[in-house]
Amino acid sequence: MRYWLNSPDKKTDPEEFEKRSAGVCQTYACAAELHQQGTHTISVDEKTGMQALERAAATLPMKPGFIERQEADYIRHGTQALIANFEVATGKVICPTIGYTRTEADFAAHIAQTVASDPQASWVIVVDQLNTHQSESLVVLVAMLCAIHTPLGIKGKSGILESKATRRAFLEDASHRIRFVYTPRHASWLNQVEIWFSILARRLLKRASFTSCADLRQRVLAFIDYFNQTMARAFRWTYKGKPLTI
Repeated sequence: MRYWLNSPDKKTDPEEFEKRSAGVCQTYACAAELHQQGTHTISVDEKTGMQALERAAATLPMKPGFIERQEADYIRHGTQALIANFEVATGKVICPTIGYTRTEADFAAHIAQTVASDPQASWVIVVDQLNTHQSESLVVLVAMLCAIHTPLGIKGKSGILESKATRRAFLEDASHRIRFVYTPRHASWLNQVEIWFSILARRLLKRASFTSCADLRQRVLAFIDYFNQTMARAFRWTYKGKPLTI
C-alpha cells in the first residue's frame, strides 16, 4: 500500500475544489509567458523537520555482490526547516531560507527576502492554506510592498485582517503586484515545490550523514546550487484541474 492525501473540499465544497485546482493549473500554464514579461511565478512551501543525523559508523560503499550498507545507529544534532521557492518557468530553486523555525514571522521574512531579489517585478506565489500563509504579518507586508494604503482593520474584529478568509481574499487579489494563489485544502500534490522536495530527499537527505545543523544547512544550500546548475528544468504539468476520465 501507499499513502495518499484526499482533500476534504472534494466532498464539502466540490465547486471550490475545482475552482482552486483550475486556478493553480492555469497559473502554471501562464508561467512561461509571464516570465518573459518579467513576472515571477513561484511555488512555495516549507520542508520541516530535516534531521541532522550523523551515522555512528561510516557507510560501506557498493562493491561487487554487495549493495551500499548504511549504519542503523545515529547521533541526533537537531533539525532544520527549509522554505523553498520553485520557479515554475525555469525549474530553479531561488532565495531559499533555512532556519530552526517556520513561524508566521519566518514566512513573512522569507517572502520579503524573495521579493527583494527583484523588487520591481510582479510575483505570483502558489501556496497551500496553512495559517502562516494567510497571516496578519503577510497582509501587512504585501500592503507595504504594493503601496496599498487602504486601512487593514483589526485582526479578529474588522476589515481585511478580520479572519483568514478576509486576509486570503486580500492576498489573492489579482490586481496586486504581489499576489498569492492558494491550493485547495489538503491538496499539496498541486504544489510543484513538493515534487522538488522529493528530489531533495532522495538525492541528499535519505543517504547523507550530517555532523551538525550547520553542516546540514550548508549541504542543502550546496545541493540547491548544484541542482540549479545541472538539473533544473520546468516540470511538464499535464493536470488541467479537472478529474481525469477514461
